[in-house]
Amino acid sequence: MSDSQCIVCIQSEPIELSEWQRHLSDPDSGAQAWFLGCTRRTTISKAGTVHRTRTLSYQAYTPMARRELESLAEAARERFSLSRLIIVHRLGEVPIGQASVLIACSSAHRPDAFAALPWIMDRLKRDVPIWKQEWFEDDSRQWIHPTEPDPG
Repeated sequence: MSDSQCIVCIQSEPIELSEWQRHLSDPDSGAQAWFLGCTRRTTISKAGTVHRTRTLSYQAYTPMARRELESLAEAARERFSLSRLIIVHRLGEVPIGQASVLIACSSAHRPDAFAALPWIMDRLKRDVPIWKQEWFEDDSRQWIHPTEPDPG
């Protein structure tokens, strides 16, 4: 989906905010909200063990993931009266400090824009077939299934 009001993108390149800012501007919107999910250095397992992350890696069945993101975007725009929406997810290796996901939206008023971000992110993690593998400094690794909550 890539009309002027809604953009869904799956890419292997780093996510650059400056590339997306112009797409969110709307003269009838008083609010813009942004969420950037980045690879953090420390992960705590469900058992409480602290792991030092080296990198994350994302894989997807891209055609299905894109369809699910488009469906999610349509539902979010309707539910929160969003005038513009951007969802970008990165595939491949995402080193510490770099972004793996960007969600940005605009709406007439801030409550809708603020409420949309966690709703979209929760459903993206639950419903979109993108799989995350964490690589740790001790050379261990683990897959995170889309329906599991993030242990961090």
